[in-house]
Amino acid sequence: MQKDIEKILLSREAIAERVRELGEQISRDYQGKNLLVVGILKGALVFMADLVRQINIPVRLDFMVVSSYGSSSETSGVVRILKDLDMSVEGWHVLLVEDIIDTGLTLKYLRDNLLARGPESVKICALLDKPARRRVEVQADYCGFTIPDAFVVGYGLDYAEKYRNLPDLCVLKPEAWQK
Repeated sequence: MQKDIEKILLSREAIAERVRELGEQISRDYQGKNLLVVGILKGALVFMADLVRQINIPVRLDFMVVSSYGSSSETSGVVRILKDLDMSVEGWHVLLVEDIIDTGLTLKYLRDNLLARGPESVKICALLDKPARRRVEVQADYCGFTIPDAFVVGYGLDYAEKYRNLPDLCVLKPEAWQK
């Protein structure tokens, strides 16, 4: 795996510090509210696990699985829900946790879909924002880092289901994904 890595973009220490800050901010903002944290699998799993351990108020957890990429490096533009929530969002403040906002298509679709289900609110928490690739307007309410237009893996992010277990956020060499 290491031979495919061009460089470390964000160290595990920098990520841990920012996740701690996000957890503190979310705890303050949702104090006294019914918070449902919804992780978008698989990419957000590592980030969400670390994030919820930094939130010091009661939370419920649920997950969705969506697909817009398949095994490609380019989105198809069509978002499909492969696994929906196990509970109703009515009466809950929903915090969507995503690994990266890239084109924005997936998060816009999910936010609009969840808003139609009657929650108190829907906000987005993304580890990474890559505005250079945005195709639709969507903004994170909580954002870890804004990054340049590079192909990143690690800390839950993958290419063709590989590299998720890298502890740092790394830039993948072009020859590793342009095959």
